[in-house]
Amino acid sequence: MKTIENITDYKTVIEQDKPILLDFYADWCGPCQTLLPVIEKLSVEYDNDIEIRKINVDNNKELSEHFKVRSIPALFFIKDLKVVDRLSGLRTESELRQKLDALLN
Repeated sequence: MKTIENITDYKTVIEQDKPILLDFYADWCGPCQTLLPVIEKLSVEYDNDIEIRKINVDNNKELSEHFKVRSIPALFFIKDLKVVDRLSGLRTESELRQKLDALLN
């Protein structure tokens, strides 16, 4: 799974036509690390249809502030340049799959 390292990476991803899932996380965050294998699995499955990217909050304070991330993990579902849904905290694979499928419709 690809990581957004800076604002330039973010702008490149956001300019694509695909829907996007941004996963804000930190290496020290237990729930983030628990969620990581699920996000990685989904990024492979939805690779052709949805851009799924990780953003480390410690390394990307500007993006974290832009999205007003207050707790992690924080997941932002983006379609047509707009945040259409947002989740925070540990979530199940089926719940994430439901949100991703909704992004495609």
